[in-house]
Amino acid sequence: MSTFQLGLIIAGGVVLAVIVAYNAWVTQRNAPKRPRPEEESAGAEPALRQEPAFDGLGGVVPGGGGAPAGTEPSLDSHAVDLQDALAMPVPPAERRGGLDPLIDAIAPMVAEQVVSGDAALAALPPTRRAGSKPFAIEGFNEAAQQWETPVAGQRYTHFQAGVQLANRLGALNEIEFSEFVVKAQGFADAINAAPDFPDMLHEVARARELDQFASDHDAQLTFALRARQAAWSPGYVQQNALRQGFTPGAIPGRLVLPATTGPGLPPALTLAYDTQAALSDDPEQSAIREIALSLDVAQVHRAEQPFQRLRDVAAALGQAMDGVLCDQNGTPLPAMTMDPIAADLELLYDKLDGRELSAGSVLARRLFS
Repeated sequence: MSTFQLGLIIAGGVVLAVIVAYNAWVTQRNAPKRPRPEEESAGAEPALRQEPAFDGLGGVVPGGGGAPAGTEPSLDSHAVDLQDALAMPVPPAERRGGLDPLIDAIAPMVAEQVVSGDAALAALPPTRRAGSKPFAIEGFNEAAQQWETPVAGQRYTHFQAGVQLANRLGALNEIEFSEFVVKAQGFADAINAAPDFPDMLHEVARARELDQFASDHDAQLTFALRARQAAWSPGYVQQNALRQGFTPGAIPGRLVLPATTGPGLPPALTLAYDTQAALSDDPEQSAIREIALSLDVAQVHRAEQPFQRLRDVAAALGQAMDGVLCDQNGTPLPAMTMDPIAADLELLYDKLDGRELSAGSVLARRLFS
């Protein structure tokens, strides 16, 4: 073999090695980022706060009909479910926590004799909805001097049935009001009580006015954090989200930032990514290029400062994960545009306060659900 041929072989080998190394580098560069072992990340210095380029307000979603970002409060559930709220002791002068004339159509009823809690429970209708609206019955506990859902072993003479006037599915209509009357009348007949129903047309008109107010003052903010270069694996997203205080949600691909003002409240923020990636047989090979950060304004008390927390979380995640905040169209949103949004939210909070529907209150969580 000549020197020339040997040189060609060596040169070819070098070129081949370079090509293999380059391909390996490209593969590694484009592979989804994976979580680092905890022993490595535990000692890492926290990333300095840095505002990412805000590519977008994914949505300030006004009006009713939108799916809530958080839980669905109702007359049947408190926080995740308002059942606890209905069972909560509420003096007659304080209507908050159960049925409330501000957002409910209420029919009082007086029984001909004392009714046991067991009998009242047996007489309750099987469902707690009239159409798409939450429906509930409360009894006034004479001994405790409080309204409550009927409790076994207690005794009642006064009851009230109520149906919610509006929620994100719209205003109470005539058909739903009629269903409410049928259910309440059935309960009253079972316990020998006389109900006093409000005028249907008046209540439906109230429902429409309340629904209009809610539609004009509803806001759900969603931002998308997109990967600048390499995609992320589900584990990588979760690792960085957990460092910001998020906890795994009940739905795969969803994490929540708990509220700090009290237990059992809806989350302050939610973080979501592709459910299919979360359910993949090999999640660490799933490539996630976008996560969503959401705030359901009416569900979270303003004392939580949820919008500021969203900005801080977005900045920290953008720094740590090499991400950029953007809208659904990929339009950049400079950080300076966030200040006007914050100012608008303060005005929204004030208007909700003025209507006695403060963000994060039981009534607001029921209405905006």
